[in-house]
Amino acid sequence: MSDDYFHEGRRQTLTFWGLGQMLKGAGYAAAFLLVISLILGGLFLISKALPDASKEAPSPYGALEPDSQKGARSFV
Repeated sequence: MSDDYFHEGRRQTLTFWGLGQMLKGAGYAAAFLLVISLILGGLFLISKALPDASKEAPSPYGALEPDSQKGARSFV
């Protein structure tokens, strides 16, 4: 059997290589987005499994806010 049936020039070889590289990059990007979405989905499911009392706790940033009742000075 002869190899004369399919000929690929230099331009077609470069075109197919470039297309392959772009598809490979798109595949990597899709895999990255899939992993990120799975992580965020897992965090969402974990947050739904927590009891309601854990969602009603005071803010941990309350200690950083100045208390106006103690005579804190305002720098505004």
